[in-house]
Amino acid sequence: MTDVLRRGRASLAFGFFAQGVAFALLVTRIPAIQDRYGVSDALLPAYLAAVPVLAGVGSVGTEWLVRRGIRPSSVLRWSQPVVLVALLGVGAGERAVELGVALAAFGLAVGALDASMNMLGVSLQWSYGRSIMLGFHAAYSLGGIVGASLAWVGAHWDMALVVAYGPVVVVLVPAALVGSRWYVDGGGGDGSGGGERDGVVFKALLPLCLVMAFAYIGDATVSNWSAKYVEDVLGGSEQLATVPYNVYMVTTLVGRAVGDLGVRRFGAVGVVRGGAVVAAVGFAVVAGAPGAWVGMVGFTFLGLGLCVIVPQTFAAAGRLFPGASDVAIARLNIFNYVGFLVGAPLVGALGDAWSYRGAMLVPMVLVLVTLVYARSFGGRTDRYGGGHEWPRTADVGRGSNGL
Repeated sequence: MTDVLRRGRASLAFGFFAQGVAFALLVTRIPAIQDRYGVSDALLPAYLAAVPVLAGVGSVGTEWLVRRGIRPSSVLRWSQPVVLVALLGVGAGERAVELGVALAAFGLAVGALDASMNMLGVSLQWSYGRSIMLGFHAAYSLGGIVGASLAWVGAHWDMALVVAYGPVVVVLVPAALVGSRWYVDGGGGDGSGGGERDGVVFKALLPLCLVMAFAYIGDATVSNWSAKYVEDVLGGSEQLATVPYNVYMVTTLVGRAVGDLGVRRFGAVGVVRGGAVVAAVGFAVVAGAPGAWVGMVGFTFLGLGLCVIVPQTFAAAGRLFPGASDVAIARLNIFNYVGFLVGAPLVGALGDAWSYRGAMLVPMVLVLVTLVYARSFGGRTDRYGGGHEWPRTADVGRGSNGL
């Protein structure tokens, strides 16, 4: 059984990695996609907003499926190839309507993929009896770095999108399908009703939903505004303006790679509180930076702080709703997209109306709200210990009977 869990862990980590690659390849080539389809600046926000909106629909649909007995592994097994094929469709189309169809398929499948892979991650964490959730998200961050690097190569060599995307899809689709043979489902309880009847009370889940949204507002601030901020506000060069997001992604990877050790040593509540404080310091440094290089220090803190919050929020939902963790995670996952939708326009509007330095203080305050809700990340025990790969009595992000 230990080998089953280890294969399940490795195959799920690859799923997270493949998703990071696909998402990075899409978002880093948005200017090229816009040029290919002749999408105006006025219409581009509508196309971009459609992806997270439909992803929320996909997450709701995943909840509906698992409550009716469809295993999360089955949802993940078929949603991941759809995401990858839709990415290829984005690169291969010629008309705006084809772009719309491809992005719609991408968004719906991404919502199902995000929800189902986090369901499986929480399930495996329970079965292991120790914190491993941050490791899965580290694989996603690594995939994002690889995807962004591949996108840079495609742009540098002026490759057509379909040429740049094609080999990636050809490699990842069969690899994901083969790896899906070893996914491990838990017994998260699917429920049969709504609200309290399926074991998930929204009032109790709300603090975690807010934390999830605030974390993604912070993430969206970095991904959408870091380059402009460094160049226009801090006086950095155009080349230097490309560095903050890379710094953020690398520190996110590093923080998640070692984060599980921190959870085992200090507990989930301590790690989340520490992450919120470090992220708030990062925003404060960015807001007050006299120049671009000091701003880089701030973005480093942001990566190290924000990276631990989201994985632990999913794990906390599993602890909070024993027997219905799959449903709770699907609902919580919606606020991933809420934060993404709110973050970029919020900072842009505040920057135009007030100042971009002042706008950076808003996500700082929001991430500090996490401190108010930090107790929601605890459970009967949230310090998992270490050294054992086999289920123990610790309640590790899954309130059911594991396998």
